[in-house]
Amino acid sequence: MPFSPDNLHREEKIVLDLHPHWIMLAKGVVILVVAIIFGGWIQFGADLTGTLSSFASGVAALFVIGALLYFLQRWIAWISTNFVVTTDRCIYREGIISKRGIEIPLERINTVFFNQGIIDRMVGAGTLTIESAGEHGVQTFEDVRNPIGVQQELYQQMEDNENRKFDRVRSPATPVSAADEISKLAALRDDGHITQAEFESQKAVLLGQQPPPTV
Repeated sequence: MPFSPDNLHREEKIVLDLHPHWIMLAKGVVILVVAIIFGGWIQFGADLTGTLSSFASGVAALFVIGALLYFLQRWIAWISTNFVVTTDRCIYREGIISKRGIEIPLERINTVFFNQGIIDRMVGAGTLTIESAGEHGVQTFEDVRNPIGVQQELYQQMEDNENRKFDRVRSPATPVSAADEISKLAALRDDGHITQAEFESQKAVLLGQQPPPTV
């Protein structure tokens, strides 16, 4: 299931929304296939009779059921796990009933490492490690799809996030409208702090007009 946009901050956008690599399911698939082959051999190929045959069939059935339940558990874990990169954060969510989550603001990330074994490189999976400033300084995420690409995207979003911060600092303050300034001048005039002539002169300046002559 995709990561819900309802969990985003204002103006935050999703850049990557990834489930774990399918290699996460490989162990469950292998065990299930072995269990089915073993059960089929016990049922149709083994030369067993009587009590021994019934016992072996029962063991094979339990093996197949156990393997199927294990595969379903792995599949539910796969479909309910999201590794998300947004314009502001790196987010990890897993679980349907019992949930666990990690959120790392991009400005707190120091370094991103990846690790791939031979099989991981062949299938395009790997382990991603993120070092950040915080209570839990190192977070490791296994079975990440295309960890090199995710690492590069994280660094790109970190740079873009930093640039946006500088742009906000450099941006000029919101200009005050002439109407607001005239209202303030009118309040000063009404309170007796400035004369009508001074009010008209300042008003003309604000409106870009030639100030009236002072009497």
